[in-house]
Amino acid sequence: MTKILIHVTTGPENPTKAALAFLVAKTAIAEGHTVNLFLAGDGVHLLSADALDNVEGIGTGKLGEHFNAIVETGGQFYLSGMSAKARGYDEELLANRPAEFAMPDVLVKLLVESDKSLTY
Repeated sequence: MTKILIHVTTGPENPTKAALAFLVAKTAIAEGHTVNLFLAGDGVHLLSADALDNVEGIGTGKLGEHFNAIVETGGQFYLSGMSAKARGYDEELLANRPAEFAMPDVLVKLLVESDKSLTY
């Protein structure tokens, strides 16, 4: 199957677009594709408990439900370490999540290794 990178820079301020990114990831994994999500900029907010509990898009569903489905089916999250630090996050944001902080070189590596990429 296809290896897909989903780069998310949209934060909770645009709940429809944010939830859509996770919905597409969930759908791709369910269809048998390998999916990596790289959250950068305001996208790092999407793994906060507040965002996972409260973000719901118009017609794109609940962020937390999509996140849980992604986790249960093997999706992997990478978060820009610089973006997270600039927004006051530390390792606690990653607790009990299949996620790690990463630098731009990891984003480039994931992009080069992917067959397809999407940006939200």
